[in-house]
Amino acid sequence: MNLRHLRDGRVIAAVLVVALAVVALLNAFAPTRSAFSAVITNSANSAATAPYFTCTAAVGADTTNALFAYKLTEASGSTTATDWSGKGLNGTYQGSMVAQTPSPNACPRDTGSSYVLNGSTSFVSTPKSYVNPTTFSEEVWFKTTVAGGMLVGFGSNQVSASGQHDRQVYLNTSGQLVFGSYNGTTQVVTSPKAYNDGAWHHMVATMSASTGMRLYADGVLVASNTAYTAPENYTGYFRVGYDTVSGWPGQPANFAFTGSMRYAAVYSTVLTATQVANHAAAGR
Repeated sequence: MNLRHLRDGRVIAAVLVVALAVVALLNAFAPTRSAFSAVITNSANSAATAPYFTCTAAVGADTTNALFAYKLTEASGSTTATDWSGKGLNGTYQGSMVAQTPSPNACPRDTGSSYVLNGSTSFVSTPKSYVNPTTFSEEVWFKTTVAGGMLVGFGSNQVSASGQHDRQVYLNTSGQLVFGSYNGTTQVVTSPKAYNDGAWHHMVATMSASTGMRLYADGVLVASNTAYTAPENYTGYFRVGYDTVSGWPGQPANFAFTGSMRYAAVYSTVLTATQVANHAAAGR
Protein backbone atom coordinates (compact mmCIF):
# COMPACT_ATOMS: atom_id res chain seq x y z
CA MET A 1 0.00 0.00 0.00
CA ASN A 2 1.41 3.37 -0.96
CA LEU A 3 1.21 6.53 1.14
CA ARG A 4 -1.57 8.04 -1.02
CA HIS A 5 -3.91 5.11 -0.43
CA LEU A 6 -3.17 5.19 3.31
CA ARG A 7 -3.94 8.93 3.49
CA ASP A 8 -7.23 8.54 1.59
CA GLY A 9 -8.34 5.75 3.90
CA ARG A 10 -7.67 7.88 6.96
CA VAL A 11 -9.74 10.76 5.47
CA ILE A 12 -12.68 8.47 4.75
CA ALA A 13 -12.51 7.04 8.25
CA ALA A 14 -12.47 10.52 9.78
CA VAL A 15 -15.50 11.57 7.71
CA LEU A 16 -17.42 8.47 8.85
CA VAL A 17 -16.59 9.18 12.52
CA VAL A 18 -17.84 12.77 12.20
CA ALA A 19 -21.05 11.64 10.44
CA LEU A 20 -21.78 9.08 13.13
CA ALA A 21 -21.22 11.69 15.82
CA VAL A 22 -23.72 14.08 14.17
CA VAL A 23 -26.35 11.35 13.92
CA ALA A 24 -25.85 10.49 17.60
CA LEU A 25 -26.31 14.14 18.60
CA LEU A 26 -29.48 14.45 16.55
CA ASN A 27 -30.93 11.32 18.11
CA ALA A 28 -30.01 12.50 21.58
CA PHE A 29 -31.87 15.79 21.24
CA ALA A 30 -34.77 14.72 19.01
CA PRO A 31 -38.15 14.76 20.82
CA THR A 32 -40.13 11.57 20.98
CA ARG A 33 -43.37 11.57 18.98
CA SER A 34 -45.46 10.82 22.06
CA ALA A 35 -44.09 13.78 24.02
CA PHE A 36 -44.68 16.40 21.35
CA SER A 37 -47.69 18.73 21.54
CA ALA A 38 -48.68 22.05 20.06
CA VAL A 39 -51.17 24.75 20.91
CA ILE A 40 -52.62 27.07 18.27
CA THR A 41 -54.00 30.39 19.40
CA ASN A 42 -56.03 32.37 16.92
CA SER A 43 -58.61 35.04 17.66
CA ALA A 44 -59.85 35.10 14.08
CA ASN A 45 -62.17 32.61 12.41
CA SER A 46 -59.51 30.62 10.59
CA ALA A 47 -58.34 28.01 13.09
CA ALA A 48 -61.44 25.89 13.50
CA THR A 49 -63.60 23.59 11.47
CA ALA A 50 -66.74 25.50 12.51
CA PRO A 51 -67.77 28.47 10.33
CA TYR A 52 -67.17 30.84 13.26
CA PHE A 53 -64.42 30.69 15.85
CA THR A 54 -66.17 32.84 18.49
CA CYS A 55 -69.72 33.53 19.62
CA THR A 56 -69.07 37.22 18.98
CA ALA A 57 -68.43 36.41 15.32
CA ALA A 58 -71.33 33.96 15.00
CA VAL A 59 -73.97 36.14 16.61
CA GLY A 60 -72.42 39.24 15.05
CA ALA A 61 -73.04 37.80 11.60
CA ASP A 62 -76.79 37.94 12.28
CA THR A 63 -77.17 41.11 14.36
CA THR A 64 -78.67 43.00 11.41
CA ASN A 65 -81.95 41.29 12.32
CA ALA A 66 -81.43 41.39 16.10
CA LEU A 67 -83.79 43.43 18.24
CA PHE A 68 -81.00 43.42 20.82
CA ALA A 69 -77.94 41.31 21.66
CA TYR A 70 -76.35 41.17 25.11
CA LYS A 71 -73.04 39.44 25.77
CA LEU A 72 -73.75 39.54 29.54
CA THR A 73 -70.03 39.90 30.22
CA GLU A 74 -70.08 43.10 32.28
CA ALA A 75 -68.29 43.30 35.63
CA SER A 76 -69.96 42.58 38.96
CA GLY A 77 -72.02 45.53 40.14
CA SER A 78 -72.81 46.75 36.64
CA THR A 79 -76.30 48.03 35.97
CA THR A 80 -76.19 48.14 32.16
CA ALA A 81 -76.24 45.17 29.81
CA THR A 82 -74.68 46.67 26.69
CA ASP A 83 -76.47 46.08 23.42
CA TRP A 84 -73.88 45.35 20.72
CA SER A 85 -76.41 44.78 17.92
CA GLY A 86 -76.06 48.38 16.80
CA LYS A 87 -79.60 49.26 17.93
CA GLY A 88 -78.45 50.95 21.13
CA LEU A 89 -81.11 49.18 23.23
CA ASN A 90 -79.12 48.56 26.39
CA GLY A 91 -80.73 46.33 28.98
CA THR A 92 -80.79 46.85 32.74
CA TYR A 93 -79.46 44.34 35.26
CA GLN A 94 -82.13 44.00 37.93
CA GLY A 95 -81.04 42.99 41.40
CA SER A 96 -77.33 42.53 42.07
CA MET A 97 -75.23 41.78 38.98
CA VAL A 98 -72.63 39.10 39.77
CA ALA A 99 -69.97 38.11 37.24
CA GLN A 100 -67.87 34.95 37.32
CA THR A 101 -65.52 33.25 34.88
CA PRO A 102 -66.12 29.51 35.27
CA SER A 103 -63.98 26.82 33.71
CA PRO A 104 -65.25 25.71 31.31
CA ASN A 105 -67.08 28.80 30.18
CA ALA A 106 -69.62 29.07 27.40
CA CYS A 107 -67.95 30.56 24.32
CA PRO A 108 -64.46 29.92 25.78
CA ARG A 109 -62.66 31.74 22.95
CA ASP A 110 -64.55 34.94 23.78
CA THR A 111 -63.05 37.07 26.53
CA GLY A 112 -65.08 38.07 29.55
CA SER A 113 -67.14 36.56 32.32
CA SER A 114 -70.62 35.08 32.65
CA TYR A 115 -73.69 36.49 34.36
CA VAL A 116 -74.67 34.64 37.55
CA LEU A 117 -78.39 34.79 38.38
CA ASN A 118 -79.45 34.11 41.97
CA GLY A 119 -82.93 32.70 41.32
CA SER A 120 -84.57 35.58 43.13
CA THR A 121 -83.85 39.15 42.07
CA SER A 122 -81.51 38.67 39.10
CA PHE A 123 -82.77 39.26 35.56
CA VAL A 124 -82.36 41.63 32.62
CA SER A 125 -85.10 44.01 31.53
CA THR A 126 -85.16 45.65 28.11
CA PRO A 127 -85.97 49.30 27.30
CA LYS A 128 -88.31 49.02 24.33
CA SER A 129 -91.81 47.63 23.99
CA TYR A 130 -92.96 45.75 20.89
CA VAL A 131 -96.45 45.49 19.44
CA ASN A 132 -97.39 41.84 18.94
CA PRO A 133 -94.16 40.38 17.53
CA THR A 134 -95.26 37.30 15.58
CA THR A 135 -91.95 36.40 13.90
CA PHE A 136 -88.97 36.10 16.24
CA SER A 137 -86.08 34.03 17.57
CA GLU A 138 -84.87 33.94 21.16
CA GLU A 139 -81.36 32.79 22.08
CA VAL A 140 -79.19 32.30 25.16
CA TRP A 141 -76.37 30.16 26.56
CA PHE A 142 -77.22 28.86 30.06
CA LYS A 143 -75.94 26.58 32.82
CA THR A 144 -77.88 25.38 35.86
CA THR A 145 -78.43 22.50 38.26
CA VAL A 146 -81.95 23.69 39.15
CA ALA A 147 -85.11 22.33 37.53
CA GLY A 148 -87.10 25.49 36.96
CA GLY A 149 -86.83 29.14 35.97
CA MET A 150 -87.45 31.24 32.88
CA LEU A 151 -84.70 31.81 30.33
CA VAL A 152 -86.20 34.27 27.84
CA GLY A 153 -89.76 35.49 27.44
CA PHE A 154 -92.19 38.24 26.46
CA GLY A 155 -94.42 39.96 29.01
CA SER A 156 -96.74 42.92 29.31
CA ASN A 157 -94.74 44.41 32.18
CA GLN A 158 -91.17 45.69 31.84
CA VAL A 159 -89.99 44.73 35.34
CA SER A 160 -92.77 43.30 37.54
CA ALA A 161 -94.57 40.01 36.99
CA SER A 162 -96.56 40.32 33.79
CA GLY A 163 -100.31 39.94 33.49
CA GLN A 164 -99.91 38.75 29.89
CA HIS A 165 -96.95 36.53 29.20
CA ASP A 166 -95.99 34.13 26.44
CA ARG A 167 -93.29 33.54 23.79
CA GLN A 168 -91.28 32.22 26.72
CA VAL A 169 -88.74 29.45 27.25
CA TYR A 170 -88.42 27.99 30.72
CA LEU A 171 -87.20 24.88 32.55
CA ASN A 172 -90.01 22.78 33.99
CA THR A 173 -89.95 20.74 37.20
CA SER A 174 -88.15 17.92 35.36
CA GLY A 175 -85.46 20.21 33.96
CA GLN A 176 -86.81 19.99 30.41
CA LEU A 177 -86.89 23.01 28.13
CA VAL A 178 -90.41 24.27 27.39
CA PHE A 179 -91.17 26.84 24.69
CA GLY A 180 -94.64 28.26 25.23
CA SER A 181 -97.04 30.58 23.44
CA TYR A 182 -100.64 31.50 24.15
CA ASN A 183 -103.59 32.12 21.88
CA GLY A 184 -106.74 31.32 23.81
CA THR A 185 -105.02 28.20 25.10
CA THR A 186 -101.41 27.42 26.03
CA GLN A 187 -99.31 26.07 23.18
CA VAL A 188 -96.03 24.41 24.14
CA VAL A 189 -93.28 22.28 22.69
CA THR A 190 -91.04 20.43 25.14
CA SER A 191 -87.58 18.90 24.86
CA PRO A 192 -87.37 15.14 25.49
CA LYS A 193 -84.37 15.45 27.81
CA ALA A 194 -83.47 17.62 30.80
CA TYR A 195 -80.82 20.35 30.76
CA ASN A 196 -80.24 21.05 34.46
CA ASP A 197 -77.06 18.94 34.49
CA GLY A 198 -74.64 21.74 35.38
CA ALA A 199 -73.20 21.89 31.86
CA TRP A 200 -73.39 24.77 29.40
CA HIS A 201 -76.20 24.56 26.86
CA HIS A 202 -77.24 26.69 23.90
CA MET A 203 -80.96 27.40 23.39
CA VAL A 204 -82.83 28.93 20.46
CA ALA A 205 -86.62 29.18 20.12
CA THR A 206 -88.23 30.45 16.90
CA MET A 207 -91.77 31.23 15.80
CA SER A 208 -93.55 32.54 12.70
CA ALA A 209 -96.79 32.06 10.83
CA SER A 210 -95.05 29.97 8.19
CA THR A 211 -92.83 27.79 10.39
CA GLY A 212 -94.77 27.43 13.62
CA MET A 213 -92.79 26.84 16.82
CA ARG A 214 -89.30 25.36 16.87
CA LEU A 215 -87.07 24.67 19.87
CA TYR A 216 -83.35 23.98 19.48
CA ALA A 217 -80.87 22.81 22.13
CA ASP A 218 -77.12 22.69 21.51
CA GLY A 219 -77.61 23.35 17.81
CA VAL A 220 -80.15 20.58 17.21
CA LEU A 221 -83.93 20.77 16.75
CA VAL A 222 -85.45 18.99 19.77
CA ALA A 223 -89.15 19.92 19.53
CA SER A 224 -91.47 21.63 17.06
CA ASN A 225 -95.07 22.09 16.00
CA THR A 226 -95.99 23.70 12.68
CA ALA A 227 -99.62 24.15 13.80
CA TYR A 228 -98.74 26.66 16.53
CA THR A 229 -98.35 29.83 14.48
CA ALA A 230 -99.92 32.77 16.33
CA PRO A 231 -98.94 34.08 19.79
CA GLU A 232 -101.11 36.34 21.94
CA ASN A 233 -101.72 39.81 20.54
CA TYR A 234 -100.48 42.46 22.98
CA THR A 235 -97.70 45.00 23.52
CA GLY A 236 -94.87 43.92 25.77
CA TYR A 237 -91.17 43.60 26.59
CA PHE A 238 -88.69 40.79 26.07
CA ARG A 239 -87.00 39.78 29.32
CA VAL A 240 -84.06 37.53 30.23
CA GLY A 241 -83.99 35.42 33.39
CA TYR A 242 -87.37 36.09 34.97
CA ASP A 243 -91.09 36.58 34.49
CA THR A 244 -94.07 34.62 35.70
CA VAL A 245 -94.82 31.26 34.12
CA SER A 246 -97.92 30.75 36.23
CA GLY A 247 -100.43 28.40 34.67
CA TRP A 248 -98.01 26.85 32.18
CA PRO A 249 -97.33 23.09 31.87
CA GLY A 250 -94.69 21.88 34.31
CA GLN A 251 -94.82 25.21 36.13
CA PRO A 252 -91.84 25.39 38.50
CA ALA A 253 -92.11 26.67 42.05
CA ASN A 254 -89.53 29.36 41.29
CA PHE A 255 -90.00 31.46 38.15
CA ALA A 256 -86.59 33.15 38.38
CA PHE A 257 -83.65 31.40 36.75
CA THR A 258 -80.83 30.12 38.97
CA GLY A 259 -77.49 29.65 37.25
CA SER A 260 -75.26 31.34 34.68
CA MET A 261 -75.93 32.93 31.30
CA ARG A 262 -74.00 34.29 28.33
CA TYR A 263 -74.93 35.76 24.95
CA ALA A 264 -78.67 36.48 25.04
CA ALA A 265 -80.35 37.87 21.94
CA VAL A 266 -83.76 38.26 20.30
CA TYR A 267 -84.19 38.54 16.53
CA SER A 268 -87.04 39.79 14.36
CA THR A 269 -86.57 36.83 12.03
CA VAL A 270 -86.58 33.05 12.27
CA LEU A 271 -83.01 31.79 12.56
CA THR A 272 -82.45 28.91 10.17
CA ALA A 273 -81.24 25.51 11.32
CA THR A 274 -77.83 26.33 9.82
CA GLN A 275 -77.60 29.64 11.69
CA VAL A 276 -78.56 27.95 14.96
CA ALA A 277 -75.97 25.19 14.44
CA ASN A 278 -73.29 27.79 13.62
CA HIS A 279 -74.05 29.78 16.78
CA ALA A 280 -73.89 26.64 18.92
CA ALA A 281 -70.67 25.37 17.36
CA ALA A 282 -68.95 28.72 17.92
CA GLY A 283 -69.47 28.37 21.67
CA ARG A 284 -67.82 24.96 22.07
